[in-house]
Amino acid sequence: MCGITGWIDFTKDLTRERGILQQMNRTLVSRGPDAGGTWFSPHAAFGHRRLIVIDPEGGIQPMVRTVEGRKFVITYNGEIYNMGELRLKLLSLGHSLSTRSDTELILTAYIEWGEDCLKYLNGIFAFAIWDECRQTCFMARDRIGVKPLFYTKIGDSFLFGSELKSLLAHPFVEPVIDDEGLAELLVMGPARTPGCGVFKDIYELRPGQFLRYGRDGIKTGTYWELTSRHHEDNLETTAHKIRELFQDAIKRQLVSDVPIGTMLSGGLDSSAISACAAKVFQEEKRGILHTFSVDYIDNDKYFHVNEFQPNSDAPWAELMADRIGSEHHTVLLDNFELFDSLIQAMEARDLPGMADVDASLFLFSREIRKEMTVVLSGECADEVFGGYPWFHREEMVNADTFPWAHLVTKRIPFISPEIKARIRPMEYAEARYQEALSEVPRLSEDNAGEARMREMFYLNLTRWMPTLLDRKDRMSMAFGLEVRVPFCDHHLVEYVWNIPWALKKYGNREKGLLRYAFRDLLPKEIVERKKSPYPKTHHPDYLRLMKKQIRQLLDTPSAPLFQVLDRKEVENFMNQDLTQLHLPWFGQLMNVPALLAYWWQLNEWMKKYKVVIK
Repeated sequence: MCGITGWIDFTKDLTRERGILQQMNRTLVSRGPDAGGTWFSPHAAFGHRRLIVIDPEGGIQPMVRTVEGRKFVITYNGEIYNMGELRLKLLSLGHSLSTRSDTELILTAYIEWGEDCLKYLNGIFAFAIWDECRQTCFMARDRIGVKPLFYTKIGDSFLFGSELKSLLAHPFVEPVIDDEGLAELLVMGPARTPGCGVFKDIYELRPGQFLRYGRDGIKTGTYWELTSRHHEDNLETTAHKIRELFQDAIKRQLVSDVPIGTMLSGGLDSSAISACAAKVFQEEKRGILHTFSVDYIDNDKYFHVNEFQPNSDAPWAELMADRIGSEHHTVLLDNFELFDSLIQAMEARDLPGMADVDASLFLFSREIRKEMTVVLSGECADEVFGGYPWFHREEMVNADTFPWAHLVTKRIPFISPEIKARIRPMEYAEARYQEALSEVPRLSEDNAGEARMREMFYLNLTRWMPTLLDRKDRMSMAFGLEVRVPFCDHHLVEYVWNIPWALKKYGNREKGLLRYAFRDLLPKEIVERKKSPYPKTHHPDYLRLMKKQIRQLLDTPSAPLFQVLDRKEVENFMNQDLTQLHLPWFGQLMNVPALLAYWWQLNEWMKKYKVVIK
């Protein structure tokens, strides 16, 4: 993986603006710690930071190729998983390739097919290609949105980058938040609306979209979207097809010239990935697979079984590691270090996020990176196969709002009256919900129940899943760790999208069909294990630390937090016995310490990023 950035301006000579682009590029060093490069022409300038995974010598970027007198330049972040097939296709068409890198394959594919090159790419990517002859920039993002890409147009300058910080490093870009940005922060939270960059006039290219920029301005288009059609396969055929698509995705995603392992919690998703990966390692005589799990010091003393966290991961991860013969590493996090990392995690995301859930992955990634450069992870199986409680509870399915809307309603009382009047929180959430529903690809033969479940899956795939992909990308790339997500393979997603709910919930279980498909691949205990989310700390020290931090903010008259939150409401909340307070339905998504941590992140974000509210 890497970091990309760029600047296009038809009114300036950008060869005289090297310092600014280099400054933008430097913000992405953690994404690409191994190498950096820039390329300049009068009206286009590209930057690149590289994490070397394949072809150390041949993959240097920005990459320049000249064909029949036309110069093309690419800056690219990602991995292409069908390199072999793509290489053969391009060679058969008469192209010569001088490297083993996927960078050259994408650039050559663009030279051959133009914008149609996207349909030939299987992978995770965000890239920009400059055509010097036509003076146009073509950008695209992968189908599911695993890799990020932000852009803005300020005056005559078009700017893009892998992360918000690369744009904010440009002197033309100001950290301004308007009403929409406030609503995204305070109402939608980490579940940002697709395309919204939170800061005024900054946008994120949506998954499955491309963008063209030239003298005639910005034009965006969609090259991939979910398509609804009748599912004709029976249970056995469906399960076999899932196994086949999944195993193919694993094999493709294990290609690497650097050490590669897996995250293994002992849950269904990570266990399936690790079992398939171990099999590939054995078949290809690649040695022993390394697996990694995470927990917190003393969590065993304070863990309490609840509906959302029915058991801890440790015994299950050890069971699975023993079964597949992996060399397993358990990373134990210290609660004080978790607290200290909350602001670093916020800076990695460039926004307040999922608080301790972000910070713990931030620390977990740091430790994995000491052993590995690449890992595979089980993200998004819940969205694709229906693993969350809200897929299975009638009152949540029929709630006619976002399944996680309880997060919205619990946040609203703390918003200051002035901001509330500006953003109208419930109206904003309802408008965004209706906007999402209007996009759902309908199928006329769906009955009312099936139509609603199609809506539920669409909401999860396009509104909730990006939250987790953002988290995974930013927290891992903060240490130059590449994380691949096989459950986001677009062939698998396309197939499972059209499987009827009655099959997906086979056995009336969460991810029932996935359990059935993997029943002879995994130990029965793992197949039957109830879903348990990413582990959270249960140590009382963490709550004490967070309470102290918010108390300090309440005692600080100039704390930026209270530009947007109601100081009195926060104070009343803090005066309760928070050890006895349970936030209904926050469960796996948020608890009291996480709510306090979010407030602290919000305050520090406003301060560190010099946020201006307009």
